[in-house]
Amino acid sequence: MNSLLIIALVFRIGVTIGYWKIFEKTGVAAWKSLIPIYSEFEIIKLVGKPTWWIIYIIIPFVNLFGYYIIILDLIRCLGRHSLLSQLAVLLALPVYLPVLGFNPNVKYIGTLDKLPVIKKSAVSEWTEAIGFAVVAATLIRWLIMEAYTIPTPSMENSLLVGDFLFVSKFHYGTRTPRTPIQMPLTHQKIWFTNIPSYADWVQLPTYRLPGISSVKREDVVVFNVPGMLENNWEQQGNPAVWVKYPVDLKTNYIKRCVGVPGDVLSIKDGVVYANGTALTLPPEMRFDYNVTSKSEISDRNLQKWKLTQGEDFTYAGSDNAGAHYNMQLTAAQADELKKTSFISSVEVEHFTEPDSRIFCYSKYSKWNQDNFGPLTIPKEGMKIAINDSTLALYGKTIVEFDHNSDAKLDSGKLIIDGKEVTEYTFKQNYYFMMGDNRHNSWDSRYWGFVPEDHIVGKAFFIWLSIDQYAGITDKIRWSRLFKMIH
Repeated sequence: MNSLLIIALVFRIGVTIGYWKIFEKTGVAAWKSLIPIYSEFEIIKLVGKPTWWIIYIIIPFVNLFGYYIIILDLIRCLGRHSLLSQLAVLLALPVYLPVLGFNPNVKYIGTLDKLPVIKKSAVSEWTEAIGFAVVAATLIRWLIMEAYTIPTPSMENSLLVGDFLFVSKFHYGTRTPRTPIQMPLTHQKIWFTNIPSYADWVQLPTYRLPGISSVKREDVVVFNVPGMLENNWEQQGNPAVWVKYPVDLKTNYIKRCVGVPGDVLSIKDGVVYANGTALTLPPEMRFDYNVTSKSEISDRNLQKWKLTQGEDFTYAGSDNAGAHYNMQLTAAQADELKKTSFISSVEVEHFTEPDSRIFCYSKYSKWNQDNFGPLTIPKEGMKIAINDSTLALYGKTIVEFDHNSDAKLDSGKLIIDGKEVTEYTFKQNYYFMMGDNRHNSWDSRYWGFVPEDHIVGKAFFIWLSIDQYAGITDKIRWSRLFKMIH
């Protein structure tokens, strides 16, 4: 936070110096540049906008757009109309304003309505418009909102495959860019190709700008999944070609936070407990059920129950007892099936045997997806003794994600900077994430904690939802449009 305050202070000092010199050019008393908000009020008058525009400078988040609009208008009133000048405002404002202020050739021309009309070619206008739009969209995507698509059923039925949603960056505070050399509006690859969209020659330290809240239990969160396997899922059988992505370019996952730093988390018979208290079950969450029908279920009934083969159920065959299915159902769907005359049984799947795929599986923790923990989630400043059991739980996290430049596990010992460590203090917070489709979600139960510097944002609302299996007339799930995510 101290680093962020320093950045904010440096930004404001640069802007204030620019204001001071620009006000001197325009006849405005220079001392007014020293007063935040009031100085912007003077700029609003200089560009000729109505004085009520000051409202746009006061309202949080709206003020980001309002501020840059009046500054872009200001440089036009100083005779700067080029795309380069606009980009300088967006990318280097605390440097560019003083440059304009101290330049004796820069003069105040007048308010916007008095500016001379500048004729530009169509190519020039389109180039400037596209360039500005790309930069503005990049800034919005970084600071405010980013679009995201649900690709898998791990969050059903809270979120469905084909949901298009916006992820809020301002809730938890956006991260400063770690990988600056990157093609705008891309993630890992250039669109429609396998060509990397970035170069990792430069890696900057990551800071988080102030947000309006912290990650809370039961928040639906988008994050960069930590592990190498998860980031190379399509090549999981070929580790030789795995790519080690920078943190900010790791694959985005979306899950529900069930454990925050310092929580003691456990799962008993599929119910999640934090510090001994059972968490509220999401109303649309799903579990695996074994369903037996007197005969094969017709497509008409499956459609009525909104079940899609391969995504929501698999057919396990028939015998004398009837037709057997494995279905991922909500409690309401299970109750509906139980009341159906041709359904013989609907039994939730219970996992009792140890699962070697589970995170930190060892002789100390033979857990599975329904019975897990207790496990304390690391918190910044939390201190642990180093021994066989703590290394089984936290060793990978310490070595790979806790910002140690030279750390390794060697013969049951933790070695940092060439020295054995018998006690360790965590350097950042961690979270535990799970999908609402509890028996069909690859989540923290399998690959572990999510470091704080991997948090992207909070899932905010659904702006479009498309059912890929529906007919043309039913393709859009109208009831889900503009639905807030809880």
